[in-house]
Parts: sequence; C-alpha cells; structure tokens
Amino acid sequence: MTSRGHLNPGSPGVVFDRFELGLPDLVRNVWVVRWRLDRPLTQRVLNYPALNVVVEAGPQVDGSHHTGLHGPQPHVTERTLTGTGWAVGVLFRPAATPLLTDLVDTGLLGVDVAFHDAPSTRLAAAMTGESEELRGILQEWLTPLADRVDAAGRLATSAAVIAEERADITTAAALADAVHASVRTVERVVRRHTGFTPKQLIECRRMQDAATQLYTEPDTDLSTLAADLGFTDHAHFSRRYRGVIGETPGRTRAAGRAARG
Repeated sequence: MTSRGHLNPGSPGVVFDRFELGLPDLVRNVWVVRWRLDRPLTQRVLNYPALNVVVEAGPQVDGSHHTGLHGPQPHVTERTLTGTGWAVGVLFRPAATPLLTDLVDTGLLGVDVAFHDAPSTRLAAAMTGESEELRGILQEWLTPLADRVDAAGRLATSAAVIAEERADITTAAALADAVHASVRTVERVVRRHTGFTPKQLIECRRMQDAATQLYTEPDTDLSTLAADLGFTDHAHFSRRYRGVIGETPGRTRAAGRAARG
C-alpha cells in the first residue's frame, strides 16, 4: 500500500517496476507488474486522483488479455492475484482526462470500463517478449495526445500536484493562490479533470498520508497523528478517515500488522 496507485512491490512472487515516459504533461509514469503465485495474494492499493489505462493478462481476465480504463478514487481497494499473470498500466496526469474519455466530473470516480484506443495487442506482445520495446510502443501511441494537452489540463495537473506535495496547502483558496487562478476557475477545472473538488483533493492527500503511516507504522498513536493533521481529537479524525479512505484507522493498522506477520 505504500506505493500509491500501483500494486505493492514488496510481496513474494510479485515483481514490480515503473518508469517515466518523457511526456510529463500527459503521463505520470508507466508501471509494470508480473506475478507467479502458488496461492492467492490480496494486494491493497491507495489510488491517485487520476486515470489509469491497464492492459493485463492472467486468470483474472477472459481471453489472452484485457484493456481497461480505471477512474480515480480515494478509497483503499483490494485485488486478489492468482496463478501467473502480468499487467502494464499508464498512470495519467489529470490533463489527459478529456483526451481519453468523454466522462467528466463525478462520472470519473471509480469508473472501470473496457478501453479500445490503446495498442493492446502490441503491448501484450511486448510483455511476452515477442515484439518491440514497451517504451517505444507507448511513446508512439501517446506523443500525439501529449501535443493536444491544453491550458485547462495543465492547470488541473498543477493543482493536483500541489495539493499532493505541499502540506501547507490546506484550503481551496490557498490552492487557487498557488496556481495563480481564481477559486471558481480551479474548482471547475479540477472537478472536470479529476472528479474531485479542490477541497477533496487536499483531504485525499491528508488521509492517504495518514493511511500510509498507519499501514507502515501500525503502532502510530492516533491522537498524535490526528493532531499532526490539524484535527482537535482523534474521533473527528477517525470519522473523516473512514469517509475518505473507506475503512477505519484500526482496519488499516490491522492490515499493516498482518502484512508483517
């Protein structure tokens, strides 16, 4: 769960890698995972507020491979891997959203639909070692899309990056100031490209940071963590945590302890 938006690379039988594609306005990174398992393995994932396009193969799909478009959501999600398989995913920037789908606003949240515009057959061949390099296929597909990123998309990406990286940004007004735009403009653009409001983006970052700490350091004191995040008491923190992450702090801590045996 410490690798948000990606399958956790620390599990035996799972090999994980990621790389940048050199298209920073459009793509955050490409992630690749292969697994060979003797028994089912449940992976816990914290998701970025952005779209993923994923090509995958294994017992979990019908046919030789499947390509899906997966929308942003703040909750912890779980996925059970079995047998032998692989997946390659492109984690996009918010600017990519209107170039990939007609969905907007809250219609993006949690979407999980088949995607037909990726070079899936070529990517599958690359993953099985039967053809050209993965990076080259992706660059050929995505470079024309990167050339179409517009000013609104760049603003959405900038706001999402700042909301994620700057702990001092705690309000929508502060986020708007940081990207040099009006609160109303940032609200409209961010919501259209991510499905979240600016306030939700900020709270998502705060709660996901808390989730990562509770998972990796299960003995963290809840009252101290709540105070560090600006909450007056841990009961209020716990309610907001469950509302954003989708489970209680205690459930996250228990999962962290279980992962360590």
